[in-house]
Amino acid sequence: MRPETLAIRTQIERTAHKEHSTPLFLTSSFVYDSAEDMAAAFADDSLDVNIYSRFSNPSVDEFIQKICLLEGAEDGIATATGMAAVSACFMTFLSAGDHIISASAVFGSTHTILTKYLPKWGIEFSYFDMNNPEMIETLIKSNTKVLYVETPSNPGLDIIDLTYVSLICKKHNIIFIVDNCFATPAVQQPILFGADLVLHSATKFIDGQGRVLGGVVVGKKELIKQLYLFVRNTGPSLSPFNAWILSKSLETLFVRMEKHAENALYIAKQLEGHPSLNWVKYPFLASHPRFEIANQQMKNGGGILTFELKAGIEGGRKFLNSLQWLSMTNNLGDSRTIASHPASTTHSKLSEEERKAVGITPGLIRLSVGLEHPDDILEEIKNALSK
Repeated sequence: MRPETLAIRTQIERTAHKEHSTPLFLTSSFVYDSAEDMAAAFADDSLDVNIYSRFSNPSVDEFIQKICLLEGAEDGIATATGMAAVSACFMTFLSAGDHIISASAVFGSTHTILTKYLPKWGIEFSYFDMNNPEMIETLIKSNTKVLYVETPSNPGLDIIDLTYVSLICKKHNIIFIVDNCFATPAVQQPILFGADLVLHSATKFIDGQGRVLGGVVVGKKELIKQLYLFVRNTGPSLSPFNAWILSKSLETLFVRMEKHAENALYIAKQLEGHPSLNWVKYPFLASHPRFEIANQQMKNGGGILTFELKAGIEGGRKFLNSLQWLSMTNNLGDSRTIASHPASTTHSKLSEEERKAVGITPGLIRLSVGLEHPDDILEEIKNALSK
């Protein structure tokens, strides 16, 4: 089956009721036929048996199975949020005395973990510029264990050659982790290009309607086993209800991402050259500095575009305040178009120098392009720009 079909037709085994749509297994625990069965379940971690929904749940299992099939992964683990997925990866594969290399262009909360919490626990980090991947090998140390990237990055939409990075990681025996949140498996499969683990904030495009929180990590079976034990014991598990919602959302992921990308490319092209803007950035615009790599790795440019207002940080605030119906929120990947101003919100805790280093200029606006009519979205943006 092709991925679009797998996203719709992959379901856990039907119950005796022969339901067509998968039921929600809203239960905290599971029962046993005997005391011996119960003892065996706790004695052997490898048994394929449900014990407690913090460990596993049929609704969660279906969601994980679908993501594994779409990403081409051997196994996976779901988490309560995208940041739980990020932190679980760091905590599982890094110990005191280890070193991680990360792209400097990462989500604000990921930056906080790298710069505030990992050093507190004796873990070193180094940043590299995604536009200068040649510097990666100069940063590798004998204690380097993990390399982490987002592509496209949040919010700068930087793109990196995944094959190039994966070859470096294999050469030095480093675990290569890719945040695929902006692209989703409908647009990009980093495992095909050599990633060891791929993670998502399922809260974003995978849900697609801004309803629930969730995260997921998929990849090599031996790595997922270690992650599973960490999540099982520390507790950032995905709730069955949220998993059920996310699994249903995957049925429409491919058609949604095609429309998100179609709208985003149209709007990006229409905004290029606008007198109020210094530039417009979108992976499938020919003006993007990594346009060719984006075309090699991605089926389309995704649903996020950015542009820089000439009016700077005050201009960013005025632009948001001039919007009439377009949503102003810190989320993204919704059916509704969302505008945000990273310098004053998601990346506000970074210093001005740190924001500059990752391409977050004072007037940068991140637009998560929704599924409305593209001309309505464009008119709303142009009206706000005129003010």
